Amino acid sequence: MKARYGEITKDTLLILAVVGILAIAATSPFFLINIARWLIKHKKYSKNGSGDIDEAGLAKSLGGLNKNKIIIIKKQKDKFTVRLTEKGKKIVKEILFDGMSIEKQKIWDKKWRIVIFDIPERKRRHMRDAMRHKLQTIGFYQLQKSVWVHPYPCEKEIQLLCEVFKINPFVNIITAEKIYNGDILLKHFKLYRY
Repeated sequence: MKARYGEITKDTLLILAVVGILAIAATSPFFLINIARWLIKHKKYSKNGSGDIDEAGLAKSLGGLNKNKIIIIKKQKDKFTVRLTEKGKKIVKEILFDGMSIEKQKIWDKKWRIVIFDIPERKRRHMRDAMRHKLQTIGFYQLQKSVWVHPYPCEKEIQLLCEVFKINPFVNIITAEKIYNGDILLKHFKLYRY
């Protein structure tokens, strides 16, 4: 699942996902430029390393997102509002999914996060295989066929995977302080000093 958008478009969508609705005064017919300026102010873009970006290019990108029904730009009284559509929210999930990683703690809390799932074969084999692949990609250790372990907090990431793959009812996360034969895991995750 690859999001097919440039970095600026991805950042714009992620900013809109965080702020919810963006309101800009409608004092100018160049409202897309004003929105682009607001986005540039709140995110440092760099096309060529200089930190500069073409406002007109970003405004054009916003226009394209609006045309493709990824965002909605509406005029209300004396301002324009910009928000994500349901399609836009889905794309944000794809962007987050593609860039997913689990943050390593500076000091390990000595707890294991165990993800277990039992996805019915007849319904969602491809989802189960995709889940296994993604868990491996983001650094989980396969303890058994559908049992995966990670030493760092990962609940948000697993929740996103469940939403993207539509497998919420089939997945559980357990936090444990000890796993039998845990030395294998300590070695795998290079946590010997603990």
